[in-house]
Amino acid sequence: MNAFWQKLKTTLEMIKFEHTLFALPFAFLGAVLAAEGLPTLWQILWITAAMFGARSAAMTFNRIIDRRFDAENPRTANRELPSGKLSVSFAWAFFVASVGLFLLAAFALNWLTFALSPVALASILGYSYAKRLTTLAHLILGWALAISPTAAWIAVRGAIDSPVPLLLSLLVMMWTAGFDILYACQDLDYDRKAGLRSIPARFGIKNSLWIARLFHAQAFFVLFILYLETSLGWLALGGVILTGGLLIYQHTLVKADDLSKLNAAFFTTNAFVSVILFLTFGGAVFVAKL
Repeated sequence: MNAFWQKLKTTLEMIKFEHTLFALPFAFLGAVLAAEGLPTLWQILWITAAMFGARSAAMTFNRIIDRRFDAENPRTANRELPSGKLSVSFAWAFFVASVGLFLLAAFALNWLTFALSPVALASILGYSYAKRLTTLAHLILGWALAISPTAAWIAVRGAIDSPVPLLLSLLVMMWTAGFDILYACQDLDYDRKAGLRSIPARFGIKNSLWIARLFHAQAFFVLFILYLETSLGWLALGGVILTGGLLIYQHTLVKADDLSKLNAAFFTTNAFVSVILFLTFGGAVFVAKL
């Protein structure tokens, strides 16, 4: 039994389960906005299952495909596959099970979510090859995460019948691309050596920080448009203000000559952004109903 729990713990570490906080609140927010209140229990359960399946599949596939690079990079050499904590065959089995869970959840929700599930899979799995091909890999990752709120909207309504989910997805895309550029700064030397493409590897850290700021400025602009489109009042406006403050604070932590606070900028600040927007915009939906 102890061996089982240890393997489960290692598997969750491989897929960075704690990073679910980045995307899951946006999926729930898309569902709440679509339902104009609380979705059904059935929808909540299957949306959660779909998110877990999709994210687990994407992270596992990324670890399998990138295991050679992870082994060569000192920062990632201790990850589960290159270190031998998990076998590649186990990772493939877990990947297949995760894809199966995602497809089952999509089927259980409605016909459109199931019909679009191959597009979602291609997007989230395709990211693993992005840094081999294009400097725009950060935007491709943003697209992969941005699918979640619109997918949740479709799961509830069975259609895209409003600009709201598209604005929410665009916000997630620009926000993700911005913080992924920050995260990639720590791998600049290795990416250049390995021939991997990223904005820091191409433009250097100083210019990359400005590009990340630009993406986050665009994310904030889209967030304000989303606030105007939803007309959700003072609570949602509070979420806009708090998010803007967090984005600014994040960029005060990272400097071209000092990346020591990068983990605080990446993990702590970004986890707060998604949760704050879910609580404020989602809470505003229920306040409006009252």
